Amino acid sequence: MPASRRELLKWSAAFSAASYSRILGANDKINLGLIGAGGRGTYVTKVFNDTKQVNVAAVAEVWGERLDKTLTTYPGAKGFNDHRKLLETKTLDAVLIATPDHWHAGCAIDALNAGKDVYVEKPLTLKIEEGPPIVKAARVNNRICQVGMQQRSGSHYLQAKKDYIDSGKLGKITLARTWWHGNGAHLQKAPASLDRQPTNLDWARFLGPVKWRDWDPQQYYNFRAYLDFGGGQVTDLFTHWIDVVHMFMEQDDPISAVAAGGVYHYNDGRTAPDTISVLLEYPKKWTATFEATLAPGIKGAAVEMCGTDGRLYITRAESQFWPNEKNPQPIITKSPGDQTVEHVQNFLDCMRSRKRPNGDVLIGHRSAQASHLGNIAYVQQRRLKFDPQREEILPL
Repeated sequence: MPASRRELLKWSAAFSAASYSRILGANDKINLGLIGAGGRGTYVTKVFNDTKQVNVAAVAEVWGERLDKTLTTYPGAKGFNDHRKLLETKTLDAVLIATPDHWHAGCAIDALNAGKDVYVEKPLTLKIEEGPPIVKAARVNNRICQVGMQQRSGSHYLQAKKDYIDSGKLGKITLARTWWHGNGAHLQKAPASLDRQPTNLDWARFLGPVKWRDWDPQQYYNFRAYLDFGGGQVTDLFTHWIDVVHMFMEQDDPISAVAAGGVYHYNDGRTAPDTISVLLEYPKKWTATFEATLAPGIKGAAVEMCGTDGRLYITRAESQFWPNEKNPQPIITKSPGDQTVEHVQNFLDCMRSRKRPNGDVLIGHRSAQASHLGNIAYVQQRRLKFDPQREEILPL
């Protein structure tokens, strides 16, 4: 069937936008734009800048105070309130998206259609249906899109996969246990200075696709605790760990999900549970679990792969292999450093080679999708059946 004029114009615009990109030589500096200058955004921007391969050329941020502070750090950069204005800068090669989760999909699609390579913080999506359009935008525009699941580039994670998973030393893996307790990013308190909305903070722009509500400093400052803006501990933390499990198992297709939890301690208006347990089932006869609580005094985060011949315990700091034998002695491997540094470098290398990155957009979509199933099961208070090929929740 012939395409309509509107469809032709749409695709023409997309390919025209993609044509803005340039071929990068080995010594060419990459012009980077930052969208979202909060704590994570400014940290990862510094990681990019420290490579000496990047020129931070533009920053988009809805709060003028953060924008001005970031521009002081990168005095040659241009400042914007609206990410769409930033994307009109034709000399930008790539953007780093570090907004709250509810803006990830819109910013990523806009950037990909504007011909920019994209490094987007996890989770890739706020809602399960947002993933496929982002994947499509990356593929149609032939863009590199790296999702910030930095364990994918972590040396000791990759070594553990080779030494213990691929080698078969764990035997048959039946259970992947994951947990992340006491994460402080979900317990932030808005400072008194935000009791009244700053005149240079665009609240309407911050809300974006979310329905209107009056200024609420806690929803702004601690957005991860509200399901309108993020998926709580499940999408913020489990997405990291289930992605590690997917990488180790080379499977990313859960077929069922159950979850239970609630706001058991912090009755502060949050809508995301402060305590949550999720269980996913996979078609090749293994399950993955996630536990998280913000209860005071409980700390720790790890992945444990449990097999018939041993178990692998791994964190961002080290891995431990415990063979299934009497009086086992673990084999311990330390991490060489922050995996974000390795992940950023992988993205920059792929921008030059045009190879797909370690945390490619499809991988990011699938790991976020698994987390979303846990959240949906929690919200709907039922067991979900899922068709991973059609990416559809099925009736029971």
